[in-house]
Amino acid sequence: MDTKILIIGACGQIGTELTAKLRATYGVNNVIASDIRKLENDVVNNGIFEVVNALDYNQIEHLLEKYQITDVYLMAALLSATAEKNPAFAWDLNMNSLFHVLNLAKAGKIKKIFWPSSIAVFGPTTPRHNTPQYTVMEPSTVYGISKQTGERWCEYYHKQYGVDVRSIRYPGLISWSTEAGGGTTDYAVDIYHKAITDGKFTSFLSENSELPMMYMDDAIKATIGIMQAPAEQVKIRSAYNLAAMSFTPKQIGEEIKKHYPNFELSYEPDFRQKIADSWPASIDDTSAREDWGWKNDFDLENMTVDMFKNLKEHIYNK
Repeated sequence: MDTKILIIGACGQIGTELTAKLRATYGVNNVIASDIRKLENDVVNNGIFEVVNALDYNQIEHLLEKYQITDVYLMAALLSATAEKNPAFAWDLNMNSLFHVLNLAKAGKIKKIFWPSSIAVFGPTTPRHNTPQYTVMEPSTVYGISKQTGERWCEYYHKQYGVDVRSIRYPGLISWSTEAGGGTTDYAVDIYHKAITDGKFTSFLSENSELPMMYMDDAIKATIGIMQAPAEQVKIRSAYNLAAMSFTPKQIGEEIKKHYPNFELSYEPDFRQKIADSWPASIDDTSAREDWGWKNDFDLENMTVDMFKNLKEHIYNK
């Protein structure tokens, strides 16, 4: 049976690039993109697109049947900073969209699910450096609480009902092609734009706030990698730790100065500082590397080169 993919939340920060890569990999007609509304963008214009509410079980079921879907990537969520402002809706969206997909898989209507987790599952009591795969998890944000709970349900549905669900804990994600989407690590996207447009940037995190980060190309590589891995290699069915690099606002500023020597960086920490302080500084992802062969391609240096190259070429035409 051919792989037929449904992406729910295809217009988000990850969904946009994931959709393009999946279409290139599996063929445009085998990838159905969907989101809550129809935007004027490549996701909508370059392939099959459906409007779907991730909270509507019947809509999702209808699409599964209409397109004979085998794999679902559930990318719809309210992110960390946004979720803090609307806790009830964040919980509803983040949890019930997952239950719908898990229950449809339990009913035999989906073969494979990808559901993203996050470093937000960790909390202030988690060991901050080289955070292990198995450790204390007491998340202190709405987003983290929903992701930690989701991990437990994924594992439960796998053990109890044999649902093939796969997950990774994304670090902060950095991308040139999509706008930052309400996360705590978004400064690391915005800073590149401002280096080109303004020559200066004010960070909403303090200069030594070290956080685990990853270039979007690597995040997409990991996402498709875990989904393509033989089921027996995916030994952890909650979510895998995933890492590429860790840096502070000060360190990314220094890297940017190699390209823009006059770049100025200042700091005005806001409510997101508290979220960042509750998260790990670095992640141990040995399990992902050993179980299904994860390997990152980008570090801070070559990511910075690639960011500027693409931003100048595609966004600012410089």
